[in-house]
Amino acid sequence: MNVVLITIITLSALGALAAVILYFVAQKFKVYEDPRIDQVEEVLPAANCGGCGYPGCRAFAEAMVNSDDISNLYCPVGGAEVMSLAAKIVGKEAAASAPQVAVIRCNGSCDNRPRTNTYDGAENCTIAATLYGGETGCSYGCLGLGECVDACDFDAMYMDEKTGLPVVIEENCVACGACVEACPKDIIELRNIGPKSRRIYVSCVNKDRGGPARKACSVACIGCGKCEQVCAFDAITIKDNLAYIDYDKCKLCRKCVEVCPTDAIHEINFPARKPKPAAKKPATGAASAEKKPVVETKAAATKTEAASKPENKEKPTAPKAEKKDTPAKEADQKKPAEKKTPAKEEQSAKKSDLSDAKDKPEEK
Repeated sequence: MNVVLITIITLSALGALAAVILYFVAQKFKVYEDPRIDQVEEVLPAANCGGCGYPGCRAFAEAMVNSDDISNLYCPVGGAEVMSLAAKIVGKEAAASAPQVAVIRCNGSCDNRPRTNTYDGAENCTIAATLYGGETGCSYGCLGLGECVDACDFDAMYMDEKTGLPVVIEENCVACGACVEACPKDIIELRNIGPKSRRIYVSCVNKDRGGPARKACSVACIGCGKCEQVCAFDAITIKDNLAYIDYDKCKLCRKCVEVCPTDAIHEINFPARKPKPAAKKPATGAASAEKKPVVETKAAATKTEAASKPENKEKPTAPKAEKKDTPAKEADQKKPAEKKTPAKEEQSAKKSDLSDAKDKPEEK
């Protein structure tokens, strides 16, 4: 019994001594962690999407607390509201950032981009991109295998069966950038949502020259430069036969959309355009029709004035009649002159004799 009791007391003393030693060691080598990190993490949406550039919300919270300048930090899921709350916790000011959304810069649907072959392999865009250029003549466009849809954790994308292209649901998109990183063709871009969700962008990434690009896709950008010429804000640049619109400089005037010969520039969420000047042509025709009777009445008035003045009427008509009848009249005048010449001589001789006979008795 004494042995058991001594054993229990000895083990308890060793445990207490070890606990005291561990306590002092922990206090000596402990790592200080700012309590604000936990507070910022609670404010964040806990999506752990990586859209902020950090592996998770905890790492983003640590970056906010430990950074002197947080102007380059932004949580796309939480947006400006969450950033303002987090900035208050750390005692700093968050830079204002415009909300963004993912856009698909490819319009090569089944109708616009004819298929030249059929892919029979792994249903993965990255694998297909390493094997060949695609099922169409455009080696820059969407492969249509939906890897971007699989990468989205917010159900903000789906594949359209008719066009074979991904579609972005703006209400669900948080601009995390997962789809941008997943696309091997780099056809997805994050752009500012814009005022009233309106935006303009070139829906093409084809860098071929105009002829081959148009042959591969009917709505491809051919790099003609017309959009760049009409833009008054220097928002459009042409590089590698491809136009690009800077959303920070674009004023949404839509002039570039009107002049694009291939409809490669897309305008989103704009009101319907007003009818073009073609609708005004009937009005101009009606106006000309109203003017024609006036001209006719003026012509009729001139005719009546000419009728009232016979001298003016004879002058223009007389030359025409003489020109038409002159050859016939001359022929008629020559023929009778040749036949009647002897008879006239006899008649004139007789008349002269009779006149002489009458004059003689009067003289007597």
